[in-house]
Amino acid sequence: MKTRHLIQLIVLAALWGASFLFIRVGVAEFGVTPLMALRVSIGALFLVAMMFARGAPREALATLRAQAVPLFIVGALNSAVPFCLFAFAELTLSAGTTSVINATTPLWGALVAYLWLRDRLTWLRTLGMAIGFAGVVTLVWDQVASAHGASAPAPAATVLAAAAAMGAALLYGIAASYTKQRLNGVDALTVATGSMLGSSIALIPFALAYWPAHYVSASAWGAVLSLGVACTGVAYFIYFHLLNVAGPARAMSVTFVIPVFGILWGALFLGEQVSTPMLLGCAIVLVGTALATGAVKRLPGFGRRAEQT
Repeated sequence: MKTRHLIQLIVLAALWGASFLFIRVGVAEFGVTPLMALRVSIGALFLVAMMFARGAPREALATLRAQAVPLFIVGALNSAVPFCLFAFAELTLSAGTTSVINATTPLWGALVAYLWLRDRLTWLRTLGMAIGFAGVVTLVWDQVASAHGASAPAPAATVLAAAAAMGAALLYGIAASYTKQRLNGVDALTVATGSMLGSSIALIPFALAYWPAHYVSASAWGAVLSLGVACTGVAYFIYFHLLNVAGPARAMSVTFVIPVFGILWGALFLGEQVSTPMLLGCAIVLVGTALATGAVKRLPGFGRRAEQT
């Protein structure tokens, strides 16, 4: 992965790391489907504005019409359904715990890409994914243990929430390979815009049916705007660009870094304590991400020949 793509991946991780905090703020007041419908609709409007500002909207609109079905499918698999599953999970789980489950996305993505696209998975990238996941577990192990007790079984609601978040991560993996197969070569902004429009169409009827009858605070509306513009519009444009230039498995390695930023934003804006295990987990996550994305080509003492096996 080139340096500029690695920088884009870190920016994307920062935006999506913040999204879990914004979801936590907004979901309690808006509910699952209204919050996510607002998120994708605002993101879609932002991306449409970007598309027109960039020029040549006729060509983009022609592509949107020609690729309407696959764009709708990507919108459902990569936005509408997983967003709702994560919002449902955060009614029970903390933002940090949910971001940890989200970090299994590259594992699902690599497996789906290997089975579906026959994407080559070297031993070094596999090792990097394993290390990254181990770092994520280290990052929040103390939080999970303190919440439920080291040996106490998790309540049924927690199990259901965790299963929903895991299902969302699996859908991300499927959506990435589907995008690579059906929309490869389509402009990143067009894919991001079309998928957000598709997910908006899918969610708006449910949002109207479950729109909150009570007053919604300014902080919740602020969370929605941040989710729609920064964490959806900007972030998904970067994501689909990385998907085209770096491939599904490497693009989804961003999820290893998301918990790092989740902790950072929590410390800066919510006053959450940063412990030694958190810092250790961050370091392990970054090492794993470097290996999984190909930023590190070889380990000391191992030749290039071994890496290709």
